[in-house]
Amino acid sequence: MKTYVVGDLQGCHGETVTLVESILETEHAAGNQPPAILFCGDLINRGPDSLSTLRYVQALSQGSDGRIDAVLGNHDLHLLAVANGIRPESSSDTIEHILAAADREALLHWLRLRPMAILRQGHLLVHGGVLPQWTAQQTLALAGEVEAALRGAQWVDFLRDMYGNQPDRWDESLRGTARLRCIVNALTRMRFCDAEGVMDFKMKETATADPASGLMPWFEVPGRRTADTTVVFGHWSALGLQIKPGLIALDSGCVWGGKLSAVCLDDRRLLQVDCPEYRAQKAQ
Repeated sequence: MKTYVVGDLQGCHGETVTLVESILETEHAAGNQPPAILFCGDLINRGPDSLSTLRYVQALSQGSDGRIDAVLGNHDLHLLAVANGIRPESSSDTIEHILAAADREALLHWLRLRPMAILRQGHLLVHGGVLPQWTAQQTLALAGEVEAALRGAQWVDFLRDMYGNQPDRWDESLRGTARLRCIVNALTRMRFCDAEGVMDFKMKETATADPASGLMPWFEVPGRRTADTTVVFGHWSALGLQIKPGLIALDSGCVWGGKLSAVCLDDRRLLQVDCPEYRAQKAQ
């Protein structure tokens, strides 16, 4: 059974269906078993049909015996926060149909039970990034702490405390809200950090930083402890599709008029679907 990873869907339902069907047809034509498909988060928001996209991925996952799953992205967490009155809807949100849907509670319940990180075939899948201080196994353990909070009785309280840019660096002595917030920010929001692993949340629309800033993409930090593991992530459309040794960046800007991308982890086969410009780049 082969495994495919898929970039940020962001509510682009038609393109999602087309790409998934292409994956299934490719494997069927080769005489292979139905593949595993892992989505890298941000299933919803910004695109034209977040409700249908979420329903589609939920249905795929629930009927797959664990073959199909998704990690949580920042937009997915935002939906949970809005649905629980913790955050207001943004003018750029396209989640209103989810919030009004008859199956809203079932969709939200399924979503909050999704993992924050997945390790499969030597590949570590997250939505945003991995702090340079963390090993792959440590990342899974820390992701598990957030998953436990989301699945626990006080999960709404966790969402209420989740937002904020501090602490912006990892310290093993962190506890409680500060610890969980730092983990969430790294796994779902991080793009740049400095050589010490201090996260920056200001730069979003670029793939490069001014050298004078001391910032760099998180995966370029010297001595990164996941250098022995291929990290797969989305979240960074300005970076675009990157398939390199030790690194697969999957956000190829579907909602911004780019492509929706899937990569087979077994042979690095690339499958893509062209997308209309549902959102202008400057709105990112």
